[in-house]
Order: sequence, then structure tokens, then C-alpha cells
Amino acid sequence: MIPDIRRPGAVDAAWLTAVLQNAGVDAVVSGFTAANVGTGQIGDSVRFRLEYARTAPDAPASLVGKFPAANDDSRNTGVMLGNYLREVRFYQQLAGKALVQTPRVWFTDVEEVSGEFVLIMEDLAPAQQGDQLKGVTLDQARLVMVQAARLHASFWADDMLDDLPWVSGSRAAPSSPVTPELVGGLWQAFRARYGERLEPDAVAVGEAISTRWGAFGGLYDGPRCLTHNDFRPDNMMFGTSAGGHPLTVLDWQSFAYGAGSMDVAYFLAGALKPEERRAAETELLGLYHCTLTDLGVTGYGLDDLRRHYRHGAFQLFLTAFFAAMVVEQTARGDEMFLQMIGGATTHIQDHGALELLG
Repeated sequence: MIPDIRRPGAVDAAWLTAVLQNAGVDAVVSGFTAANVGTGQIGDSVRFRLEYARTAPDAPASLVGKFPAANDDSRNTGVMLGNYLREVRFYQQLAGKALVQTPRVWFTDVEEVSGEFVLIMEDLAPAQQGDQLKGVTLDQARLVMVQAARLHASFWADDMLDDLPWVSGSRAAPSSPVTPELVGGLWQAFRARYGERLEPDAVAVGEAISTRWGAFGGLYDGPRCLTHNDFRPDNMMFGTSAGGHPLTVLDWQSFAYGAGSMDVAYFLAGALKPEERRAAETELLGLYHCTLTDLGVTGYGLDDLRRHYRHGAFQLFLTAFFAAMVVEQTARGDEMFLQMIGGATTHIQDHGALELLG
């Protein structure tokens, strides 16, 4: 039996057995329990704890599956933006070449037209998911800078990506549904919903991005590479004293052929408190750049990185207000998106980036 694409409610023991056996594990699942995990906005994740009629030395005790969001708005956004297709193709065609730590995938497939998909991965526990609202420690930020460099070095200036239509920003990608009109409308809707909770400086940034979209798109002039594009703690699993990989990067729904410096700014602006970021910024940028160099990247100096890093937090700001208006609204989501807006605004101010939009 070859596994098919199905939603969590249709998963049964025979299907889980097929997943394992098609991956080379000679075991038979007799039963399981299922529970939702994670805090995803566009996809829903479920942990399956397995019971066996016949086990094997390499049979996992549990698996984690990712599926389309149950919420209609979130699911429709995932389909419209190509997120579900993109993540499956990443694991099928790019993850094996990437140097970044990603989870083992037992089975994944997608229907291109409908966007229906399934992604069954290793359970990374006892590693724990990061939390955007809590942020990260400096040691965790160092781990992230190394993994960012490993990701970016893997496909640095690799124009092969330009030929893949499911890679955002590639030459072969279809026209983006993200138009200046859409961005402007979503910003005004965000401002109407959260206006009383927005600082004046954040409003100024939102107005600049939403009315000068053409300038925003033309800021980066450096080499392109494979970028994550939603590089934040919620999409990372950190090892604990109980075990787990030191850092694993998840959620490859938004990756692009773009600016590595944007991932770096996106993370540091959103995951560290402003005073912590300011104090550690020089060290962390140096660690990232040194790792890039050690992995063979040439012709990209530290001054180039600093120049591009200067405006990288615009993407964090954009993602926050855009996502807030196209996925299911939740109390945690509200707090998270506003935190991202605040961190991005402070980063933009600190680096005088707003003037770059003209």
C-alpha cells in the first residue's frame, strides 16, 4: 500500500503502517493516539503516538504530521500563496542538498491544483518549539546564526533555483498574488483593527511600506540564495537538557530565492529584545558572516552584509500585518503579530532604514 493524501481524521493504523513500510521500516502499527501540537497559523500539526502489533529496531515511538489548516481562511491563504506545494517540494527536492538542520521526513505528497497535502516527520521531542513572544537566549541566537549561514551557503547564487516555479522569487515562478493594492488594503485593515495598540512610529513604517511598494522590492542588490522567509522562533525546535538536536528549522512554506540578510534581520529583530539585539548585533553578524565564509562563500564582505541587513526588518513588518489579516484571528496571534511589528519598527529606526524608501 502506498500512502495517499488524507486529513488527520482519516488517518488510521493501516495508513501509518504504510508510511513506515514505504520508508523501509518493517513494522505494523496496531493503534495510536493523536493530539494537536504547535502554534502554526497556516497549517495544523498532530502528534501520533504509535502502538505496534509488530515492531522493529528503527520503528519510531511517535510521528508528527502536518496538514492543511482546518480554518477556512488560513487554508485558503495557504493554497493562494502556494505555501503547501512549496513546503512539500522543499522536502522532496531541496532539503537533501541543504546544510541546515531539518527534520527527517517519513512521507510527504501534495495535489498541486487543490493544495491538499500531508507531511509526516520525525517527532523532535524532547526538543522544544521556540516562542516568538518569549524570544530566545543569546546562545540560541548563536545557534540560529550558524544554521542561517548553512542554509544560505547551500544555494548561494545558485541560479538552478530560478528554474523552479514553486520557489518564490524565482524567474519561473508565476506572478505573485501580492500586489501593491493588496498590500495597501491589508495594511489599512490591520491599522483599523489594531490602531489603538500601534505606536506612531509603527504607523509611519506601515504607511511607507504600503505606499512605496516598488521601492521596497528594489532595495536588495546582492547575491541571492535560498531563504526561509519566516525565520522566527516559532518555526524552530531547540534542544533541551533532556535531548534533541540543538536546533532544527521547520515550516518551509514561504522559502524563496532571495536575500540571506533578510532572514538574519527578520530573526534578530523579532526574537531578541531591542537592547539585547543592539548589544549582540556586531557579534552575531560576524558569526553569520564567518560561517558563510568557512562554507565557501566568497565575494560577499561583512560591509555588504551590514548594508543589506540594514533594511532586512521590512520583511518582518510586512509579514506581520499581512499574515494577521489573512489567517484565523487568535489572541496569541494578535500578541505575536504586534510583537513582530514592534521589533521590526525598532530595528528599522535603529538602522535608519525608512529613508531608503525615499
